[in-house]
Amino acid sequence: MFGFRKTLDIVTLFHKASSPASMRVVTLLKQASAHASETATEDQASDHTVQTEQVPSSRREPFDLNITEDPPTSDQLQTILEYVGTTGIASIVKGASTQAEAMRKFRESHENFQRPVVVDWSNGKAVAGDKESEILKLLNEQKK
Repeated sequence: MFGFRKTLDIVTLFHKASSPASMRVVTLLKQASAHASETATEDQASDHTVQTEQVPSSRREPFDLNITEDPPTSDQLQTILEYVGTTGIASIVKGASTQAEAMRKFRESHENFQRPVVVDWSNGKAVAGDKESEILKLLNEQKK
């Protein structure tokens, strides 16, 4: 009857309002968040086996969407760099190719942090830029 509710995964968008790419990502994430939060109404609560057989069962659990124009903290940036791996560092911090170089450039100027960046903290993934397919993949791949 009374159960503990699982806390929602947190997905953060490091956003820049003046960037068209970042605005597209905001729209995409808000749509994905709304879709994940949809629940069946009473008249929809009947058997949906035919519909669900045609739709992949990889529907995202609801998540807490956090949109911020603030740069990440140094600890957050370190975590993001770990999520993207060596090949993704340059897409996160302008002109950096190693984690140490990225951290140094970030400390020099937070403007070196390239937005938009979407981070799924609970599932350990991050995507830089407005690559819609990669962002949707990030949102739909959850730890089992």
